[in-house]
Amino acid sequence: MKPIVWVARSLERISRQERPRDETRAQLRAARGESESFQIVVRALGGDLTTVNVTRPELVSAAGDRIARERISLYREQYVTVSHGSPKRGGPVEPLGPGTYPDALIPFHHPKTGEPLSGAALTAAPFDLGVGENQPIWVDVGVPRETAPGEYCGSFTVSSDQGSAEIELRLRVWNFDLPLRPSQYTAFGLRSGSNRAAVEELLRHKVMPYHVDPPHERELIDQSGLNCTNLGFRSGGSYSRREMSEAPTVDEIRTRAGLHQQDLLLYNYTADEIGGSPELHERIKGWARNLHEAKIPNLITIMPVPDLVDDGSGSGRSAVDIWVLLPVMYDSDPEAIAQVLAKGDTVWSYTALVQDDYSPKWEIDFEPINYRILHGFINQSLGLTGYLYWAADLWSKDDPWSKAPIYGLNDARYEPHTYPGEGHLVYPGEQVGLEGVVASMRLKWVRDGMDDYEYVEMLKRLGQERRALEVARTVGRDWRHWTKDPDELERAKAQLGEEIEQLTTTSA
Repeated sequence: MKPIVWVARSLERISRQERPRDETRAQLRAARGESESFQIVVRALGGDLTTVNVTRPELVSAAGDRIARERISLYREQYVTVSHGSPKRGGPVEPLGPGTYPDALIPFHHPKTGEPLSGAALTAAPFDLGVGENQPIWVDVGVPRETAPGEYCGSFTVSSDQGSAEIELRLRVWNFDLPLRPSQYTAFGLRSGSNRAAVEELLRHKVMPYHVDPPHERELIDQSGLNCTNLGFRSGGSYSRREMSEAPTVDEIRTRAGLHQQDLLLYNYTADEIGGSPELHERIKGWARNLHEAKIPNLITIMPVPDLVDDGSGSGRSAVDIWVLLPVMYDSDPEAIAQVLAKGDTVWSYTALVQDDYSPKWEIDFEPINYRILHGFINQSLGLTGYLYWAADLWSKDDPWSKAPIYGLNDARYEPHTYPGEGHLVYPGEQVGLEGVVASMRLKWVRDGMDDYEYVEMLKRLGQERRALEVARTVGRDWRHWTKDPDELERAKAQLGEEIEQLTTTSA
């Protein structure tokens, strides 16, 4: 019997046994320079399927304009086992618990050359599928910047030895471009440091690594949208180490800063989670004064407190320029945050572990929308301009392609709690025949949250700030009030797109 196929939206996970649906047409909207996604689900019904493959179409508009099939990326979704679930806090945002989740993405083609991948331990296609099982295929559609606006159509073919089936795609291309360089700043950690292939994979998903080799910066700015990087001086201060070294000299800071491109936001991530240690405040101020004299912003994951709202230099500048806060930190004193924003400091958000029962979480066993709304609509609603995540490639010694890494397991600091997928948004590329790393579905949702932020920002810059924030706040007002409904989120983004297109077309 030929494959049974249907489409699923990007913001959901399809289980191996989920019942088939009737929908065989995907409908997407995207700006130029944006990637939008959906899923093709293949099911074997009545017998096994062998040698299953998916063929990409060329997308064509009624006017004859085209989007090449090479702009469509396919991935076979790999199921991973979560053996220990996240802690349950008893609030409105709860984990789904242990189980098997589609998450890892095995690419059909090399992301740079476009050549089919084969011969590695894991290959995307062709594949076999047992009777009664589903196999989702993730589809990314990248819209070139030169694309004419309009509706584009094409059909994917799912083939097998037992027959074939088709899925139709209709894509509306908005008449505006997303900027190459995101408006929101981000800082994502990589254990591999500035490994070029890993850096490029993050940049393809619109998030910035902590570190980039300075000789590569110009190319990454112009071709991949790099917008910020860390200068790299560390004080050693952290949650587990309440000590800070003396600051580097102003000349040392200037010398290192001179190696970097001047059109980047160049910040220094000086210390991590050292709140509640007033004995370190004078040392923080010392770092701030030297950084400020060298014109480098000081970034620390810490809550604003009165003693740090002045660096002691007489300039009136805060000792921290970029305050990076957990939702629970933000909610502890919103007035303090309003104060530093009013004086010109910036505030970013971050998440780690499961530290409250209401804000979006980035463990594997939370619903997909958690990965999209935190730094997208909520950051915009609260006036936050950046997002930090401490690690993206913290996989375990076990095979992460089959067993989800469990942060905190057998670690006395976290017992009895565990955090599946914490610090883990990519997979090692070696198993699929690539250098560097491969994205997860969760990193795709992170990318889409960056685009949500950008849509709001674009409407604001068109003179409609009040309207843009009104739309954002209908779906993500703050850490406690945000939609759990993917359809509601997509409607808000579509509304923003309609209004941006109307304004840009009218002014052209």
